Amino acid sequence: MPRIPVARKLPDFPWDSLAAAKAVAAAHPGGIVDLSVGTPVDPVAPVIQAALSAVAAVPGYPLTAGTDELRAAAVSGLARRYGIRGIDESAVLPVIGTKELIAWIPTLLGLGATETVVIPELAYPTYEVGALLAGTNVLRADGTAQVGPARVDLVYINSPANPSGKILGVDHLRKVIEWARHRGAIVVSDECYLGLAWDAEAISVLDERVNGGSFDNLLAVHSLSKTSSLASYRAGFVTGDPALVSELLAARKHAGMMVPLPIQAAMTAALSDDEHEKVQRERYRARREVLLAAVQRAGFTVENSEAGLYLWITRGEACRDTVDWFAERGILVAPGEFYGPRGHEHVRMALTATDERIAAAAARL
Repeated sequence: MPRIPVARKLPDFPWDSLAAAKAVAAAHPGGIVDLSVGTPVDPVAPVIQAALSAVAAVPGYPLTAGTDELRAAAVSGLARRYGIRGIDESAVLPVIGTKELIAWIPTLLGLGATETVVIPELAYPTYEVGALLAGTNVLRADGTAQVGPARVDLVYINSPANPSGKILGVDHLRKVIEWARHRGAIVVSDECYLGLAWDAEAISVLDERVNGGSFDNLLAVHSLSKTSSLASYRAGFVTGDPALVSELLAARKHAGMMVPLPIQAAMTAALSDDEHEKVQRERYRARREVLLAAVQRAGFTVENSEAGLYLWITRGEACRDTVDWFAERGILVAPGEFYGPRGHEHVRMALTATDERIAAAAARL
């Protein structure tokens, strides 16, 4: 039987399809305003840069499990910032950016062709990619009733959500956890935007209000790319059920999935310092205020967008038509179809541009 390259099993990389719209936007006299990808543009805080360079001379291999200082900083930071308590420091595992973890977690947990992974109907594309890499079945569903009696082995949830900015409340999260535990399924909660809630409280699956005081079969994924502008550092971690974290650690040791020591030091500093996070949050809040008013004045409806780094907008037309409309004004946005069939009449606009570029976009609208 001929070998099938892994890449053939995966969908086309969605952002490659924006080349034509990007060219149109780039031709605008005022230059392009790229709001298509949520990549940070603000400088890394000096306290983090100093921590990075402080261990630059250390020559040895880093620990896959992370330093004691990093794990302690993560536990302390989650408690201070989000009121999450009860985490065992040994159940914190640094990862090489959370996209990497999400892409490989079904494989690392041993899922395969006989297992089923549930992803949101509107979803960050890497949830599906991870399931395809593992060879599992994939089911899109937002509610437990949609799944029915089907066997389920892993459920991804994302609150605050990418792309929509929707926040799942306490009751919703509690029902998902109870439903999954009844079936022996693992819940993986992508909480990368937990620190960027605007119009409602964002809750972790590790919050006692939703898990009943038990982390069994729960994993929470956290990134420093958004709140600390560390996308270039590839800095994230996973925590929750000690048994599941231990299983991931064992597999990652064999695979050499270790976060470089300077990055671990930078993460420790970022998780220990709340001031830079507050400054960055305020930047995004101010940009959101400008862009939100502009798109509403332009006749768009903003749906959900209660949190996160995006506005999820529509005017009831095909999303590619909306992408073209923005491109003619020098603004590049992401078509909602990137995130699933339910996004075919929406586009996603990122808040990750400089104040000057956000102001330029607002003026053009």
